[in-house]
Amino acid sequence: MAQNHDVALTVNGLKTFMYTNKRCNKAVNGVSFQIKKGKTLCIVGESGCGKSVTASAVMQLLPTLSRIEEGEIIYHADRGDIRIDQLPRNGRQMRAIRGAEMAMIFQDPMTALNPVYTVGFQIIENLKYHTALKGRLLRDKAIDLLRSMGIPLPERRVDEFPHRYSGGMRQRAMIAMAMACNPKILIADEPTTALDVTIQAQIFELMDRLKKEHGTAIMLITHDMGAVAELADDVAVMYMGNIVEAGNVDEVLRNPVHPYTRALLASIPVLGRGRNQDIQAIPGSTPDPFDRPTGCQFAPRCAFASDVCAAMPDETFVTDTHRVMCWRYEEFAHAAAQ
Repeated sequence: MAQNHDVALTVNGLKTFMYTNKRCNKAVNGVSFQIKKGKTLCIVGESGCGKSVTASAVMQLLPTLSRIEEGEIIYHADRGDIRIDQLPRNGRQMRAIRGAEMAMIFQDPMTALNPVYTVGFQIIENLKYHTALKGRLLRDKAIDLLRSMGIPLPERRVDEFPHRYSGGMRQRAMIAMAMACNPKILIADEPTTALDVTIQAQIFELMDRLKKEHGTAIMLITHDMGAVAELADDVAVMYMGNIVEAGNVDEVLRNPVHPYTRALLASIPVLGRGRNQDIQAIPGSTPDPFDRPTGCQFAPRCAFASDVCAAMPDETFVTDTHRVMCWRYEEFAHAAAQ
């Protein structure tokens, strides 16, 4: 995969396997992508397709019984390239990068915050480790971060424990903690899951401002195709540990050439068409990760599957920036062009 000075993170052929009861789940099985400075890469797909595992691998936050088997994770820092995949998970260098230069907004705010420490203490802990702020300035910064997230009475809330926060407020506190040091790479794993639509818009606006003002590279994991259309510069569609289609947002959303991408778009209701619109659910469900089909992983659910799908398709470039893993992609590309 080509690299240039505009790229903040490069992932090449990443394979992340998880082991349990003498069985192996190939959760991420050969994923490659780049996140560019000042751009947003949206990763979409159904639950269980490897999106969050990919994010955890990039941050070196994988569970104990899992490991990176193959591939490269390269952070293009100002001081030179750093192979994240070769760093010890809890080593000094990885701890210095994690939270300051690379930050992550976790999906579940109910368990991400430590219940025995105040929210302010947990935000200040990050600032104390990664910034030069001291004393009262640390508390003032924590209050400003909570205020920027729309949390009412931040001067009081900063001293409260997580159980005093609602689910939406906990998520906003997590986002404040992640954005505290203006990271160069921000990984957001469904950051607005527990928030109402008004706060969702505020969070997305804040992330967009961070991207524009600080050149932050953002990796956004989401199920919301509306958010993808609004925020994404590039899109990667994941299914069962593989990126089955990727490209810039116009290529993927306007000219999808993989049946899974087309099925995802067909399953979304369109505002203004009323309750009688034809919403086509994707048949079946994702297969058991310990009992995967041979060949194309989507074939058992695909209306266009044929005998050739018994073998795993190679990755093919439709254009210089649009790639797909499908034996029959040319038929969809030709249909879209007509």
